[in-house]
Amino acid sequence: MTASEIEKCRNRLEQFLADLLEPVGRRERRHWSSVYVRGLLLDGERKSIEPLAARRPEGNVQAMQQLIGQSPWPWAPVWERLARRMTAELAPEAAWVIGDTGFPKQGRHSVGVERQYSGTLGKTANCQVAVSLHQAGPEESTILGWRLYLPESWVRDRARRAEAGIPATIEFRAKWQLALELIDQGRAWGLRVGVVLADAGYGEVTEFRQGLEARQCPYMVGIPSSLGAWTKPPRIHPLKARGRGRPPTVYHYGDERPASVREVAEKARGWKQVRWREGTKGWRESRFYAGRVQPSHGFNQGQPPHRVVWLLVEWPRGEKEPTKYFLGDLPAPYTLRRLVRIAKSRWKVERDDQQLKEELGLDHYEGRSWMGWHHHVTLGL
Repeated sequence: MTASEIEKCRNRLEQFLADLLEPVGRRERRHWSSVYVRGLLLDGERKSIEPLAARRPEGNVQAMQQLIGQSPWPWAPVWERLARRMTAELAPEAAWVIGDTGFPKQGRHSVGVERQYSGTLGKTANCQVAVSLHQAGPEESTILGWRLYLPESWVRDRARRAEAGIPATIEFRAKWQLALELIDQGRAWGLRVGVVLADAGYGEVTEFRQGLEARQCPYMVGIPSSLGAWTKPPRIHPLKARGRGRPPTVYHYGDERPASVREVAEKARGWKQVRWREGTKGWRESRFYAGRVQPSHGFNQGQPPHRVVWLLVEWPRGEKEPTKYFLGDLPAPYTLRRLVRIAKSRWKVERDDQQLKEELGLDHYEGRSWMGWHHHVTLGL
């Protein structure tokens, strides 16, 4: 947006920000937060503090640096107000989408930076990684919150923690654990949980799927081709474990063995061509199979079979093998087309991340602190 376009809608923007920024606290904080947001909305290649200040007549580098890097205002209440406001405008059956994104960095001092893999960068690079939760409807979407991922090397390094101002209460959390924390946060705000979507980096983690089930969250998540499943209920024989005390029940499966979902797909029948949305180059479509299975993740530990869920597989014509696999804890009456459309709703997260970076400078923060990073991404939401 240009400066003149910003001025035309300034009144509406100021009314919106007045409520949104109330948790920031003192009047001067709210003022500079508003200046910061308006600076992010302006055109410009860099959205770090000095260029932002230069674009605004009232810009002040020192005041904005104080606001972002040093002023101790809470960011979670701002996220909550924005989430309540935006989700009220979305379709009631919108999905909750877990994603993560990388922020390329130079050096080793920016909080959480490490040589690590980033799906958005498509490689291992020196970067920060943040886990995010989005709500996505048929056409529109909004982000509900962030969690900055701290590699174990950062969590163990007292000197780096102190330099970045990482609170003593912050411990190591795997990305899937951060994702569940974001879901818990949204539920605590009273937001209505949609079907949870995530790629195979999350869906392959048994504890993540179990965490969703414990929270009674329906889900459709990517999985690797090696994940085991029963296509028919196995015959099981409960055995009592030996030892003192009250022994747990161990389940023996005899000679039965589960199959990998790839093996299930290779033997499957009933593949169908399905369209799921119209893109800029026409309809997106591919070939899919859906069947009911029982995941077998506890098979080697003598645990009982999992309840029945959906297995969705994509195998485009012309490909030598299936390209994507999903597990869906969704009702049995769901049609193949509906399952496909749910599974393919994650594209909005990639679009959101791209727009936040290209248009609002999400990855342009040049400070190094825990507080500064959270303040920047909060005002960039």
